[in-house]
Amino acid sequence: MLTIKLFGIICATSNADLLAWTCLPLFPKDKAILGSMLFGMTLQSEPPIEMIAPGVWDISQPSPATLQIDFPAIEWEHMKLDSEENRSNLEKPPKECLKHIARLSQKHSPLLLSEEKRRYLWFYRFYCNNENCSLPLVLGSAPGWDERTVSEMHTILRRWKFSHPLEALGLLTSSFPDQEMRKVAVQQLDNLSNDELLEYLPQLVQAVKFEWNLESPLVQLLLHRSLQSIQIAHRLYWLLKDAQNEAYFKSWYQKLLAALQFCTGKALSDEFSKEKKLIEILEDIGEKVKSASDPQRQEVLMKEIGRLEEFFQHINTCHLPVNPALCIKGIDRKACSYFTSNALPLKITFINANPMGKNISVIFKAGDDLRQDMFVLQIIQVMDNIWLQEGLDMQMIIYACLSTGKGQGLVQMVPDAVTLGKVHRHSGLIGPLRENTIKKWFSEHNHLKEDYEKALRNFFYSCAGWCVVTFILGVCDRHNDNIMLTKSGHMFHIDYGKFLGHAQTFGGIKRDRAPFIFTSEMENFITEGGKNPQHFQDFVELCCRAYNIVRKHSRLLLNLLEMMLHAGLPELSGIQDLKYVYNNLRPQDTDLEATSHFTKKIKESLECFPVKLNNLIHTLAQMTAISPAKSTSQTFSQESCVLSANRSIRRATILGFSKKRNNLYLIRVTHGDNETSLTEKSFDQFSKLHSQLQKQFAALPLPEFPHWWHLPFTNSDHKRFRDLNHYMEQILNGSFEVANSDHVLRFFLSKPVQKTIEESSLVDLGEKFPDKRPKVQLVISCEDAKLTILVKHMQNIHLPDGSAPTAHVEFYLLPYPNEVRRRKTKSVPKCTDPTYNEIVVYDEVTELQGRVLMLVVKSKTTFVGAINIQLCSVPLNEEKWYPLGNSII
Repeated sequence: MLTIKLFGIICATSNADLLAWTCLPLFPKDKAILGSMLFGMTLQSEPPIEMIAPGVWDISQPSPATLQIDFPAIEWEHMKLDSEENRSNLEKPPKECLKHIARLSQKHSPLLLSEEKRRYLWFYRFYCNNENCSLPLVLGSAPGWDERTVSEMHTILRRWKFSHPLEALGLLTSSFPDQEMRKVAVQQLDNLSNDELLEYLPQLVQAVKFEWNLESPLVQLLLHRSLQSIQIAHRLYWLLKDAQNEAYFKSWYQKLLAALQFCTGKALSDEFSKEKKLIEILEDIGEKVKSASDPQRQEVLMKEIGRLEEFFQHINTCHLPVNPALCIKGIDRKACSYFTSNALPLKITFINANPMGKNISVIFKAGDDLRQDMFVLQIIQVMDNIWLQEGLDMQMIIYACLSTGKGQGLVQMVPDAVTLGKVHRHSGLIGPLRENTIKKWFSEHNHLKEDYEKALRNFFYSCAGWCVVTFILGVCDRHNDNIMLTKSGHMFHIDYGKFLGHAQTFGGIKRDRAPFIFTSEMENFITEGGKNPQHFQDFVELCCRAYNIVRKHSRLLLNLLEMMLHAGLPELSGIQDLKYVYNNLRPQDTDLEATSHFTKKIKESLECFPVKLNNLIHTLAQMTAISPAKSTSQTFSQESCVLSANRSIRRATILGFSKKRNNLYLIRVTHGDNETSLTEKSFDQFSKLHSQLQKQFAALPLPEFPHWWHLPFTNSDHKRFRDLNHYMEQILNGSFEVANSDHVLRFFLSKPVQKTIEESSLVDLGEKFPDKRPKVQLVISCEDAKLTILVKHMQNIHLPDGSAPTAHVEFYLLPYPNEVRRRKTKSVPKCTDPTYNEIVVYDEVTELQGRVLMLVVKSKTTFVGAINIQLCSVPLNEEKWYPLGNSII
């Protein structure tokens, strides 16, 4: 790319001022520019420093200045070198070298590699493959773009086998202008389904900036998929509309938008026009409400709502821009209002065109840049999809958000949701400081035991999920007015004006002091007021499991961030922002190390009193400013709107297991009308049901089925009870379509059995007398002469007088003559079921035979319990509970 700047010199000061500039590719069509050329120039501000590409300034646009340049008549022609390097004489690198390559590959982006490490990776480039590295990392380590290097890069490109289409996403960043590489990347992405491609559309729209011309494979892919999927066409339309507000590349996006509207045909183009008109009316109403005096605002709003009613009389129906799956036909005038926050957003309630559907409420915001909110919600949705693919449903509520222009957009309201601040205010002035505020609120709204237990379960999962996502993305400005709760137990966050650790400061002090929001009142609800301390251990386990699952996809998340570096988001602009997320993902850590790290973050958050103080300040501010006539803000307080659907089967529970009757499970089925029946099914019949559902609902996320190979060799019957009950609960409480399918109804309702069953033939589901013995949970591994012990949890430990100890764990490796043998963990104060997740390491352990690990639990200096573990008989890399004896053997 050649950039040309025209300067003017002020005679009095001799200062040179930039008057205009332009840029152009020197080889636009594989040949150099020859002869005399005229170039239009732009008077807009400086060209972008970070990136120059052909679309940055469109020379076909009318321009106030024209420049003539004469290029020398030289016969340069672009030629592709065809010299593949002979690899037959390459020696296999040493094992340490391959390990180093694997370590470097954990950086995932060439931007995160130092120059020295890039040189190392390029030197061993032919030993890199999809098992130990990624293609963007190898090609991004090349020393330059000279023809010889590019030829070698193409050789690697041709030989590379992709492990997954998304691996190629990194080749569409600004680091790779080479068209051959971008073509291969698009060929790989073409293997994604429309639903998968839709998920990454914002990044692909940004990647258009880095193309050499608009007749590229990437643009063809976007237009081709828009013809296949109305959802893609719809999302692409609004992304391109919003992109026309960018300072650079505006003309390329205008052309691409015109191409999209032409390709999709008249009907869809007319639909886009209706949605565009709807947004224009909302924008105008928002301006008029803002400019009106405070007493007149509601009156002005009601008057202007008439314009929306006229709009719907004229067009009948329109799809909702923020969610094209929803069709609207009118306005519920009485439910419309505005919020009293600074931007004065509108709350507009539309009448659903589906006669069976509920009304749909949205917030129209003008004056706030919603692009960052859109991006954060997209990344959270990607993480949730990763969990669902692993069979882990974190009960995440991720609302829809759409930027429709410069500083404006729509946010879909979540029904039946209130802010945590409102819950605190409901408990009085010191609500944020009480331990039982959340627990009490859920108790008030869930009188039935089963409703309360379901709310507790939903909170347990959703709270863990949001702890993980807000930690990884560094979401800041967290207080009780941007955390929301539904009566059914779901917790979720809103408002992402601050992320990637860009915390607000007050007097030079960070307002966000905790790694994420997890307070003692949340712990109080999870443990039911301390009655079930083991629930906290389960919560820590769930958080660490969810964190480790996401970490396996660090490359994808970092690629998505890198592709948005030039999108103009206020808080995502440079390598330091990539490094922030990289440091939070910790891809270089083992799962055990990451588990230990995240547990520390949970404890830090739990012990962070400034979070409660911040919530108290917000509660006081809201109690003085709030008006009963108006809502304050999704910080927006939302009216109740409980979604319900008539399900034929409410729940199914295994009562027992009959070995006399061909190994059948006895299942109690509760119908929608609360009637119950019994049926008997075998494990094979469960498995067959799952296979049928997979075939019929291939596009829907189904719960993971507990196949026999997932089960331990001991106590498998009891394990199956728990897992099959969990599987049935997920099926019946999940997708309405799945729960009411013929396969599910036939499975549960056919062949009912008599209620008289021999009690003695059933295997008891649970322990009538829970195990109260003291025990410790460990994961022991040994690799490369290093013995690693992860101390996870302890249960039922007490001092001799029965009180709760302040316990720590001491380890002694026997025999160990060469160094000090003792290792110890930190103490957990006053707890009978403490959680540690701390790692203890012994080096130079080459042999486990004959080695004994002596574990001693103490409360300060008082002995609590101990066990000697013969290391040669320990199952490595597995969680195991070990009983604690009352003396050292």
